[in-house]
Amino acid sequence: MKKVSILGSTGSIGTQALSVIREHRERFCVTSLCCGKNTKLLSEQIREFMPELAVTADEKDAVELSRRFPHMEVMYGEEGLNAAAEDDSDILLNALMGMRGLVPTYRAILCGKDVALANKETLVAGGELIMEAVRQNGVKMLPVDSEHSAIFQCLAGNEGKKIRRLFLTASGGPFRGFSKEQLKEVTLEQALAHPRWTMGKKITVDSATMMNKGLEVIEARWLFDVPLADIEILVHPQSIVHSAVEFDDTSILAQLGLPDMKIPISVALGYPERLHSSGRELNFFQEGASLTFEKPDREVFRCIDLAFCASEAGGSYPIVLNAANEVLVDRFLKGEIRFLDIQKNIESILDLHTPTYNLGLNDIIEIDRKIRKEVMG
Repeated sequence: MKKVSILGSTGSIGTQALSVIREHRERFCVTSLCCGKNTKLLSEQIREFMPELAVTADEKDAVELSRRFPHMEVMYGEEGLNAAAEDDSDILLNALMGMRGLVPTYRAILCGKDVALANKETLVAGGELIMEAVRQNGVKMLPVDSEHSAIFQCLAGNEGKKIRRLFLTASGGPFRGFSKEQLKEVTLEQALAHPRWTMGKKITVDSATMMNKGLEVIEARWLFDVPLADIEILVHPQSIVHSAVEFDDTSILAQLGLPDMKIPISVALGYPERLHSSGRELNFFQEGASLTFEKPDREVFRCIDLAFCASEAGGSYPIVLNAANEVLVDRFLKGEIRFLDIQKNIESILDLHTPTYNLGLNDIIEIDRKIRKEVMG
């Protein structure tokens, strides 16, 4: 039985992961559950899955949870996340949002634990550090993002084969086909109306700006050890082809399926086996009857090129890109700035940045903290 620790158990990925585990109780045991503030849902999860450790964001919630579950260990904050990362589980599912996911991921790897990663910031800000730790500790980094999971699945059995290109697919978000003039007037409500996926607010706005795809490019570079020049984005509004790999003989392998995050979650948790799913099957004569692909408009959606440039420059640039984007998206969600201000401000911040290189974990954390403070004003 595989022991699983989940960071972000009450979010979209976390709840779907528990749904997968619920279908396969004979295979999995939950050791730790961690949430932010949704202690009501966390309490329900504790009653059902009976973990050894529960973690909340705030101390007062941890105290209340301890009263409800006196025979279970309860912790809070960063210390709690690190404890969950270092428990006796076999695999850590990191479904946290933001830079909070970096340190627990690193600590889990150092403990010799496999990681199912749904936290972009871990590899965007700390890709070099994290993947070197993965190699040194002989653990597996199993991607949960649908695009990276698709590539991971296409590469299975093709280890060592020369890759010509990686194709990352994108739905195009709610503003596909818009001009810059049209983007000047878009509202928060429009930005949060994703045409294909139901996600948290931050990642939904990232999809609207297409920064989400830029961040995924950086992730793919580190996960699959390919040059940035060999990564191409395809806008695919049907979201049936989740990504593809072109090999040196020009053969292309793609992974297809209905939009359903339980698939990449089950691939990561069940690896190297595939788990049975009760989900709906793809009907090629309906959803698969017409599949289209377009080039992204990189003049309108500048975030794509900003991510490419930051990753190519390396060092502290991706950390700055990620930190600035997180703060600016939050300000957009609060109504403090307009939609196009996100990419405009990120570009200005990157232009003014003086980079540093050969960064350790503490360096990454300090640069992230400094940039957030500057962008918040």
